[in-house]
Amino acid sequence: MPHKKIPMEHDKKIALVAHDNKKRDLVEWAKFNRDLLAHHQVFATGTTGKILEQELGFKIVKLKSGPLGGDQQIGAKIVEGKIDFLIFFWDPLEPQPHDPDVKALLRMAVVWNIPIANNRASADFMISSPLMDGEYDRLVPDYENYTSRKVNLGDKPN
Repeated sequence: MPHKKIPMEHDKKIALVAHDNKKRDLVEWAKFNRDLLAHHQVFATGTTGKILEQELGFKIVKLKSGPLGGDQQIGAKIVEGKIDFLIFFWDPLEPQPHDPDVKALLRMAVVWNIPIANNRASADFMISSPLMDGEYDRLVPDYENYTSRKVNLGDKPN
């Protein structure tokens, strides 16, 4: 499948998400990396966004709470090219009522080839990458063949 390049600007659009049991970890990570995050545009779901804005002292684009559609809002922004990468501290040991939404969000991140960090170590490696402070051309499969394919609707009813 051919690819197309989607440019990421110097200032990235970063989504920060955390399940309840991981919010403290994400806030501690964000505070440690505050200066690195400050010149990027940061998006977050519900309560996480409120806490981050209070703790970091800069504007966070706050969406709905994850279970109320925030995960889907972030997924839509990924599809629209309005999110460059996702840091999602999820809790693999606690069942979530919105697991299908979480799976859909992660799927969109993979489909649109955006970097994903699901824990502190991977987030540390991502945020400290030399690619963070420059432009980057993200390669995304060109889905034109998929979207323009002929769909067979089967036999016509009489």
